[in-house]
Amino acid sequence: MKVLSLTQLGQFELQEREKPTASAGEVLLKVCAAGVCGSDIPRAFVNGPYHYPLVLGHEFAGQIEAVGDGVDSVLIGRKAAIFPLIPCNKCQFCYEHHYAKCTNYSYFGSRQDGGFSEYVAIPEFNLILLDDKTDLREAAMLEPAVVGLHVMRRAHLDLNDNVVIYGAGPIGIMVARWAKIYGANKVLLVDVDPKKIDFCKKLGFDMVYNAREADPVQWVLDNTDGYGADVCVEGSGSSSGLVNSLASCRVYGKVLLLGNPHSDMVLPRLAYDKFMRKEATILGVFNSVYKLNPHDEWKDAAEAIQSGKLKIDDPITHTVSIDDLKNLMQIMYKNSEPYCKGMMVI
Repeated sequence: MKVLSLTQLGQFELQEREKPTASAGEVLLKVCAAGVCGSDIPRAFVNGPYHYPLVLGHEFAGQIEAVGDGVDSVLIGRKAAIFPLIPCNKCQFCYEHHYAKCTNYSYFGSRQDGGFSEYVAIPEFNLILLDDKTDLREAAMLEPAVVGLHVMRRAHLDLNDNVVIYGAGPIGIMVARWAKIYGANKVLLVDVDPKKIDFCKKLGFDMVYNAREADPVQWVLDNTDGYGADVCVEGSGSSSGLVNSLASCRVYGKVLLLGNPHSDMVLPRLAYDKFMRKEATILGVFNSVYKLNPHDEWKDAAEAIQSGKLKIDDPITHTVSIDDLKNLMQIMYKNSEPYCKGMMVI
């Protein structure tokens, strides 16, 4: 089988490897689609992974080709998306079904080989089974969709709340769409990249702002009767995004920390002081809720996609074969052409 292996910082090799087999409790998944996450770019080109070589890809879906011992053969042929975190099932958080807080987890595409491959052996536990009619490109978008859903669940968004999102990439778009589903009044998107702003407008978002042109905080205030947004999502991972989120938040509002920073976050004293006086709330957001009743966010998001309630396909701007995936990674790293979500399809 073919895999795209990251062999050193910024260096990919398309390799032939032996096709894996499904061990006890596993299935063999034929990968049909795998998304390139924004976090894959710094992992490949800037910060590096946990180890080399590594097959990236944690947003993927496919069709079950074989099963190992202890797994019902009725699953063969079923379509599935993948929960990429592999819990230890020994720590207190796993015992409580808070798998995203596992203290000794592995992870497809970052701690072990992931979905930029033609086949992957997957624990049955990590399967999100899908309808036969499901488009597997859409299924590979399930992970970013779930992250967006988790943001809204953490925010406890109320009907007619105003929401501002700093960072208008794929995750920001997912958060914005969930906010509308959850009954938001105004959903405002802020970014510094004109290409992302233009793309969001093409998707139908009418309240999108370029933070490099003028003060985004004033724009948020102007569009919320001077009060600020009820929910502010910091999705850029930048100091400016953090400061603007705190300043855009209304009294007793909420700021959700979602973005992945790649350098120190700096908070001016005045920004801290003004936010403190609002008695607003700061919430961290990480990953998702899986297999925990009554709201398994992966199951809920999958149903929303399959029913058409959540539109998921239009952020996909680039689809390539595994042979051309290395070139797509370079395009995304260099930002050499407009893109939103890149996708490998087999």
